[in-house]
Amino acid sequence: MRVVGDNIGEPRVLPIRDALAMADELGLDLIEISPKAEPPVCRIADYQKFLYQQKKKAKELKANQTKIVVKEIRFGPQTDDHDYNFKLRHAENFLKEGAKVKAYVFFRGRSIVFKEQGEILLLRFATDLEELAKVEMMPKLDGKKMNMILAPKGKK
Repeated sequence: MRVVGDNIGEPRVLPIRDALAMADELGLDLIEISPKAEPPVCRIADYQKFLYQQKKKAKELKANQTKIVVKEIRFGPQTDDHDYNFKLRHAENFLKEGAKVKAYVFFRGRSIVFKEQGEILLLRFATDLEELAKVEMMPKLDGKKMNMILAPKGKK
């Protein structure tokens, strides 16, 4: 196996017994890093310190991840122009912040007969926001809701 470490200098290929003996001499542990490599790679280091560094790296990677926020905007099938414009401004702000927008029309009771009106409303919403967003999911009826998802366009 190939043995590496801070105290060793040059990486060298040794039998397992010799690598274990070398680790014992230094008072450290033999840690298998890459078992599928040819030959397998092991490091001579303190195992507790190694685990600590692995946790630290994982924590840094998790902190650097971007979290996708989805904001919802609800319409009725007969939403008035003033309400529509109000919700449009909110959606613009959400998209500028980098959040996705889930717009949906909620049909209550007999208003389900206005499915076409709801779809027209959502398509109008998408065209009004086409400078800021791209349609990720076209309007689709799901039970009593017609959903559409808009994602912010990448910055150029």
